[in-house]
Amino acid sequence: MTTILAYTRVSSDGQSVEAQRHAIGQRYKVSDDGWFTDEATSGTTKALERTGFKALFTFARKGDTVIVAAIDRLGRNTIDVLETVEALKAKGVTVVSMREGFDLSMPTGKLMLTLLAGVAELERENIKARQMAGIEKARQDGRKLGAPKQHDDAAIASWRKENGASIQATADHWGVSTATVKRACRAHPVEA
Repeated sequence: MTTILAYTRVSSDGQSVEAQRHAIGQRYKVSDDGWFTDEATSGTTKALERTGFKALFTFARKGDTVIVAAIDRLGRNTIDVLETVEALKAKGVTVVSMREGFDLSMPTGKLMLTLLAGVAELERENIKARQMAGIEKARQDGRKLGAPKQHDDAAIASWRKENGASIQATADHWGVSTATVKRACRAHPVEA
């Protein structure tokens, strides 16, 4: 037997899910325990990291149908929406978005999913291209990439030499890894 589940989400405290609940309730019979909600939850938070959606995902069984008022309730970017829909599909759960007419059990829904996958791939490529361009620009500007150092290599190398300490003892003293001590000593060899 197919169970109808509904998912609603709003991004901020000042918003209400009531309009979504009303729209879904007008067209679908959802039992009291079939409603799942995330309030004051940004669409940039991945669906499976949201409390309400995680509960829905755990509850949903093969053959169930998840109704959303609009596909953007599942996520703000195409990649997350696609991953969410694919995760539900893998469980045998159908997703219906009322606004877009997105229904995976129908051929047009499958077509929309294919188009969504294509858009997601394009989005991934664009993100990667922008990231690489940003890295190259930073290099050209002479900016140092990566996280800033959390320790002073010269001080570590100097302390080790002054105390005649082993690499492990130095690592323990400074609260760093032995690899960090080795790198510090290579970068700042202390003359005898």
